Amino acid sequence: MKENAQYDKKSLKHVQGNTANFGELAKDCVAFANSHGGYLAIGIEDDTELPDANQKISEDLPESIIKRLNENTYNVAINAEVITAENGGQYIKLNIFPSNVSIASTTKGQYFIRDHDSSRALLPDELNRLISDKPSYSWETKVSLTVFWKDCDESKLRDFILDVRKSNRVSDFVKEKTNVELLSYYQMIDTKGFLTNLGVLWVGTAAQRARLLYSPIVQYIKYDAEENKIAKHVWDDYRFNPKELIESIWRTIPEWKEINEVSEGLWRKEIPAYDEKVVRELLCNAIVHRPYTTRGDIFVKLYPNKMVITNPGILPIGVTVNNILQKTEKRNIHLAKVFYDLHLMEAEGSGYDLMYKTLLTAGKDKPLVYEGNDSLSVTVYRTIITKDASRLSDYISDNIDLSSKAYIALGIILKERTLLAIKLAKELQLEVDERLRSYVDSLIDNKIILVTGKSKGTKYSINPEFVSSSKLQLPTTLKTIEPYRLKALICEDLKFHPKSLLSEIASRLPDVEYIKLEGMVRSMAKNKELETSGGRKYRRYNLP
Repeated sequence: MKENAQYDKKSLKHVQGNTANFGELAKDCVAFANSHGGYLAIGIEDDTELPDANQKISEDLPESIIKRLNENTYNVAINAEVITAENGGQYIKLNIFPSNVSIASTTKGQYFIRDHDSSRALLPDELNRLISDKPSYSWETKVSLTVFWKDCDESKLRDFILDVRKSNRVSDFVKEKTNVELLSYYQMIDTKGFLTNLGVLWVGTAAQRARLLYSPIVQYIKYDAEENKIAKHVWDDYRFNPKELIESIWRTIPEWKEINEVSEGLWRKEIPAYDEKVVRELLCNAIVHRPYTTRGDIFVKLYPNKMVITNPGILPIGVTVNNILQKTEKRNIHLAKVFYDLHLMEAEGSGYDLMYKTLLTAGKDKPLVYEGNDSLSVTVYRTIITKDASRLSDYISDNIDLSSKAYIALGIILKERTLLAIKLAKELQLEVDERLRSYVDSLIDNKIILVTGKSKGTKYSINPEFVSSSKLQLPTTLKTIEPYRLKALICEDLKFHPKSLLSEIASRLPDVEYIKLEGMVRSMAKNKELETSGGRKYRRYNLP
């Protein structure tokens, strides 16, 4: 099992002899406690999956570890058990429970949080966010209304049980559970059989949901070109559970079912104004990832050229608008599991991948995420900006098996036709260029794109031979023009427009990248292929 946000491996060296380092171990415990809990497998090396077959754990070691960790941490609840692995070797499973009310720390006053497969120190602003966000971590499993499970909405309970048992994302072991056991498994009831907040939200009656603090309310507002309100619909009667709410919103708003027609010659294709997969994923995100301890409605605002969905609360710690494609952090983990198991949303980390792929392969721009002081907005544009993207994507899907990552990279490159690796990495929110390989390698291997240059000068462009072999009539662009052709084009331009400023040349060659044009003009001037006059700011260029 790979290390992740809720699992880590540690050598016995960390807890025995002269190499013991309980201060370092305490950091991981604090990080797990401040997140969603987890466990440490003490006695398994980082490069192995199992302990040594001859490894045995002494009886007093687990208790000794707990004692030392309690001396090094505050607000961290742990227990330990000795596990015998399939190879006969033993290791200690150290369970760290989430600190649902207070903030965990080391006795040295250090605060940590789990970030994917590592533990990192909390920044000051993140600590303040964690303090305010902490109550939302335990909201799902709290009992606020003391409603016994048999007093829930029978039809909603029946539908939920049927949905679980027909889902191929749920194991047969779970499907065989009784109704009460299923409610307990999904954290919808407590040990006494009372509905938790999550249980009320999903299988409760309308009256029960109305009594639940901050049960979701959704407002849909349509605007005209002058941003005047021309239509409004509000879901505020608490009749629907989250699944039914999303279905009702999708059915009620007819504008989402409008289409854009892309045509060229005999080729015609109807592209949804707002793809259903994208809309549903955004609605799911707004319901699943919002903090339910924060007041505020979910707003769906529709403009002539875009849709904006806003939900209360900001992004979880560790996730920003600049890494949302690459990083995920679930705020309501049990609600997210219900949504995933019932096929209402994609797996963790796949939602934005799906939206990027769907939008970019349709020739649209990627979603725009904006984080306010107490809300999060996602904008999806209706306009198709790259008409040939859909045709090329259709051809590739019929002939080549590509991953979602490859389609996302292709959509971004296709929009620009040629793109520096540094800029592509930025578009993909990647910090390390090496990770670009998982996005572009299959495109290169299938000769869909070309790669030129090295290091920071590495550039990706659409392969003209692939376009030619696919018989797609993609519009010609000067963005991919070769250097010697660009030089000839500049000379031709100056033949008719002598003594021109660089800005004037650029205005007459709008399809040529400005940075590429600037570099070529200055190179030609340096090599005496062009004459110059005037100062640096107003330098004019002329043929010799």
